[in-house]
Amino acid sequence: MATLNKNYNKLQGAYLFLEITKRVNDFLKKNPNTEIMRLGIGDTTEPLTKTVVKGLLSAVKKLGNKKTYTGYGEAQGDIRLRSALSDFYKKRNIDLSVQEIFINDGAKGDCANIQSIFGVDNVVAIADPVYPVYVDSSVIAGRTGEFINGKYEGLVYMECNEKNNFIPVPPKQKVDIIYLCNPNNPTGSVATKEQLKTFVDYAIKNKAVIIFDVAYSEYISNPSLPKSIYEIEGAKKCAIEINSFSKWAGFTGVRLGWTVVPLDLVVEDGQKGKVHSLWSRRQGGSQGTMFNGASNIAQEGALAVLSPLGQEENKKLIAYYMDNAKLIKKSLTEIGLQVFGGENAPYIWIKTPYNLNSWEFFDKLLKEAHVVSTPGSGFGKEGEGYVRLSAFVDKKNVKKALESIKKNLKL
Repeated sequence: MATLNKNYNKLQGAYLFLEITKRVNDFLKKNPNTEIMRLGIGDTTEPLTKTVVKGLLSAVKKLGNKKTYTGYGEAQGDIRLRSALSDFYKKRNIDLSVQEIFINDGAKGDCANIQSIFGVDNVVAIADPVYPVYVDSSVIAGRTGEFINGKYEGLVYMECNEKNNFIPVPPKQKVDIIYLCNPNNPTGSVATKEQLKTFVDYAIKNKAVIIFDVAYSEYISNPSLPKSIYEIEGAKKCAIEINSFSKWAGFTGVRLGWTVVPLDLVVEDGQKGKVHSLWSRRQGGSQGTMFNGASNIAQEGALAVLSPLGQEENKKLIAYYMDNAKLIKKSLTEIGLQVFGGENAPYIWIKTPYNLNSWEFFDKLLKEAHVVSTPGSGFGKEGEGYVRLSAFVDKKNVKKALESIKKNLKL
């Protein structure tokens, strides 16, 4: 008899964004003529740039011609793309070989799937609050106990709050896998080099592995803040970096990213290169076990992103979204709300007034101002008492939402 993975039963309620959709739809059923302004989910809204579209179209034309048609790609992704990414890192004085770069179909999948190459008895540490996939994938993999008082037994939570400016510190106890999201989703906070060095030192000492998710790194404008874990001395010995073209170049629907697994990375029961070889076995395209490689079309588009003109165009996209973030932060601060983030990341982290919990303030924003936010409690226990707003919105809608908040929200 087939049985099910009972770890799924531990997952708490509906996935965060499904619950948001349900509440919004319920509101619209009762108020069918109401215009909803969505500042919640972090999906990009601006179109792909001309250079990127040109790259995608060139790949489609190649597939439509017998002489240039290609099927399965290279094991770790198009060598041209991996070379371009290697050059991209070199501009930050980071030396990575093309062998250490794996092209994926988006960062989210790799953030979860990377756990499959590690033992089920590994202890996982996560920031709190943080992007839910790190927690949920740990639960599904069987690395946690039950959910009690807002936390899973067996997980180590690194608290992020106003006291530490929403930047976690390394655990006091020994853990094996550490998830870090930098810039942090949802708080918009960014760790300094000195703060990341404490994690690298901890990981090397304890032979732990840092899973470093930098999907929003291109939004960091402060030159003193690191955009890659490999800017920190020793990080190649202990860190895997996962990145994406989604939020940088609007690839949320195109689906493409990359994962760096250094050959120097060593874990407690392995030798140099072993982690890399296991990930290669799992993800090695048509030569791997569980992934046949990313779309040829998407990879051609990514090459266009990394071209000089593509980078220039996408910097303008980032500036557009960050202008939204600054506008949101300024406007909400002016009406008396306590606001964080929005400076080196496209998210604004708002403390709820009057000791309202996250869902209560979500409902208040929705019913009074007709604005959709994201409850902070959906990102972890430490997120309770906050909501997140996203800058990934058309500027006209941002201004309309802020005007509605200013006029209709009862504070």
